[in-house]
This record gives sequence, structure tokens and C-alpha cells, in this order.
Amino acid sequence: MSLHELLDLVFRWVHLIAGIMWIGNSLLFNWLDRNLVKPVDKDRKGFEGEIWLLHSGGFYQVEKKMLEPNQLPAQLHWFKWQNAFTWASGICLIVIVYWMNDGAFLLDPSVSKIGRGAAIGLSIALIGSAWLAYDVLWRALGRRKWLAGTLSIALLVGVSLVLTHTLSGRAAYIHVGVLLGTLMTGNVWLVILPSQRELVAATKAGREQDRALSLRAKERSIHNNYMTFPLLFIMLSNHFPSTYGSDKKLAILFVLMIVGAAVRHFMNIRFWLKHWLRALWVVVGLGVFYVVLFTEGELPAAPGPVTFAAVTQVITHRCLPCHSRKPSDPAFPVAPANVVFDTPEDIRNMAARIRERAVVTKTMPLANKTEITDGERGILARWVKDGASLE
Repeated sequence: MSLHELLDLVFRWVHLIAGIMWIGNSLLFNWLDRNLVKPVDKDRKGFEGEIWLLHSGGFYQVEKKMLEPNQLPAQLHWFKWQNAFTWASGICLIVIVYWMNDGAFLLDPSVSKIGRGAAIGLSIALIGSAWLAYDVLWRALGRRKWLAGTLSIALLVGVSLVLTHTLSGRAAYIHVGVLLGTLMTGNVWLVILPSQRELVAATKAGREQDRALSLRAKERSIHNNYMTFPLLFIMLSNHFPSTYGSDKKLAILFVLMIVGAAVRHFMNIRFWLKHWLRALWVVVGLGVFYVVLFTEGELPAAPGPVTFAAVTQVITHRCLPCHSRKPSDPAFPVAPANVVFDTPEDIRNMAARIRERAVVTKTMPLANKTEITDGERGILARWVKDGASLE
């Protein structure tokens, strides 16, 4: 295993584990807030509700309350490092997978002629400025939530438009995900945690707690709640080339993010069977979305039958530099996804995948670095259509 692959493995593992812990905690606390039983006794000052839970062979009683001055408990648990490790490992993966390795996954000459240095600079600039723009917008227009929300979405669309017309589709999607993750991390460390620190400091100092701080922290927590499912889709998107490889990739990205946020909303409002009509509309919408966005126009197959010799020539020149047991492309010491085309049987066994990646989605060769032509894609299409014969 190469050092690059080892780093990729380690940081993906850390990212996955930390993300499960962070998002799991976030979903749990949002669920608790929605299901707290409001107090019947109005004399319990600061008490906002309680809930009883059954888990792992025992009962749990959870209360939510605002503490009186000097009422701070001896031991208080905070949840912050899961987020820090998730974001930091995600940034490391951006560097390892996209910035390193000669920018193999970062650039696509068919999208733009930008160089690796300029692409990395754009990545840093967008990620670095995203939080500042978002925070200033919501601090300035926080009382006018619809306006702040509309402008936030418009800015996200604009940034995504720049990314999808500059970087490879796969890199553009992931960078939108990193941008959302950065906003969520900024909310945690620059709004939610400072508010919590002030609440703790006020309690220790014997001062009344500032309710406005709690409300501000809760608002940003809700923002993070709605960004969670769109971000999870983006994390998985590199496994589905029909999304980022489509000519409609920007529309697909936002439809799937909207669907993810909508699912999160249904969960927030305690979605039960009585909301079946809303669920039906979601299903219908997903069906329309599939037909309109995922139905791709396939390249026409080459006229007449093609020989396997012609197919082998295309595979040898356009695919084998990466997809071999001993790749000649230095960016890939091991064949991606362990797909190899060294023997005729290897090629035939992958006929369906060749059609999907090289003919339908046209996401292979990666960034078309071997410069396959539409005519050569047509040869592959005809061969698969005629039964993938080795003759």
C-alpha cells in the first residue's frame, strides 16, 4: 500500500467515525428538544421540559432547564470534539484526494482549462470566505429570516455554479459539501460554544443567564440540522457518477439537497402516517426528478458490428494506463476500484460498467485525461449492444 493510499484510508476512517458521533449527537438533541414534555408546574423556574427514555436495560430521565445563578453542577458534559475531528479530517481528505495526486480528481479539461494551483487557490478562497459571508448575512438580517435564508441559498447556488464550471464534477460536489461542513463547524465553534461558555460563566459568577444567547445558539443549531442530510448525500456522491457526471449536475445537486432537507423537515415535525399526502407528493416529485434529470442522452453506437480487436485498441490506449494490474499512470499505483482490463475476459466481465461509465455518463476516462473521442465511445457502445463478443 502506498503512503498516499494509507493516508486516504486513515483519514476516511477517522472522518466516518467522527461524523457518525457528531451527527448522531446532533440528531439526538434535536429529537429531545422536539419531544420534551412541557412542565405542568409553572412554579419550576427555568424548567423547560423533561423526557423519559428506555435504553440498554434501564430508564433515563432527561430534563432541559436554565440554571439559576451559582447552580452549576460539579460535572458538565460538552459535545464539541466530534465536530472538530469531522471537519479537520474532511479538510485533510480534500488535500489528500483532490489537491495531491497531481490533481487527478480535481481537474477536468473538458470543463475548464484551470491549472491545479489556481484550482487549489479557488478552493481555499471559497472555503475560507464562506463562513464569513454566511455569518455576516445572518447577523445583519437575522430578524428577517426569509430574506436571510433566500440570500443564503442564492449565494450557495452562485458558488456551486462557479465550482461546477471550474472543477471536475466530482470535485465540485465535494467542495460544496466541504463548504456546508465549514458553515456547520463555524456555527459550532463561533456561535454555539461561545454562547454556552457565556451561560456557564454567568452561572458561575452568580448572574442571570442571557436568554438571547440560548436563542442564537439554537437558531444556528437548527441551521446545522437542515444541512445534515444534504451534506451526507454529497459525502456519498462520488460513488454515483450519474449525478456529478451528468450534464445537469448542478440541477441534480440542488434537487437532491432540497429532498434531503425536506426529509429532515418531515422528521422535525414528527412525520407520521397522517402526513401520507405530503409523502405522496415527495414520491411524485422524486419520480419527476428521476425522469427529467437522470435520463441521459446516450451517445449513438457505431454503425454496423465492431470487432473485439477494435474494442481492445480503444481500451488499451484510453483505459489501460490506469486500469491495469500494473498501471502506467503514476497518479494511480493501484487500479481504481480494482477494475482492470489486462485480459479479454477482464474486459468482457466489465462490459456493463464500461457502457455505464464510458458511454452513458461519460465519466471515464477520469477527466478524459487519455482524450477518448466520441467515435471511440461509439465503438464501445456498439460492442456492448451486440453482446460483448470476444471475436
